[in-house]
Amino acid sequence: MTPEPEQNAAAAAGAAPVAAGAKAGSKPRFGVPAWRTGKPDAFLAASVDVARTGVEGIAPAEQVGRHLGAKSEGDRLVTHLFESLLPGYGGWQWYAVLTRNSRSKTVTVDELGLLPSEDSILAPEWVPWAERVRPEDADQDDAGTDAATDAAAPSEDFPAEDALQEVPSEDFPAEQAD
Repeated sequence: MTPEPEQNAAAAAGAAPVAAGAKAGSKPRFGVPAWRTGKPDAFLAASVDVARTGVEGIAPAEQVGRHLGAKSEGDRLVTHLFESLLPGYGGWQWYAVLTRNSRSKTVTVDELGLLPSEDSILAPEWVPWAERVRPEDADQDDAGTDAATDAAAPSEDFPAEDALQEVPSEDFPAEQAD
């Protein structure tokens, strides 16, 4: 049976059509790449040491954890994932994308970085400044400036700026211009 009739049957039953290669019931996650299905290049999949060395080029070795797996992204293109031990990045994963030329045994590191996973702590969604500021925030600022103005007023312990005496210039020799 071809995929088209299966998708048409699923649509007739009221189910959402499933994209080719996607798992049934899976949903795309923010920041996590959609892996292509297929068997990874055996030589690249075995190049864990090259991938780890690449990641350790951008992060200290103590922040790179255990190898989590290798995923195929296409012909002669494999991504290796490593656990992140970076403080503040719990659940994140270091990645190294490796490739090689056809019939070559030379592995090249294409890309390195840090990706969130399902369990990652992510920053909250950005809210524009105009939506973050509320009228009561401005009232609090006005009350704070009144207190600051009162604190800056001259007191009896410290004379006002007008009452300060100037130091005679005789005490300080003038700089001579060359």
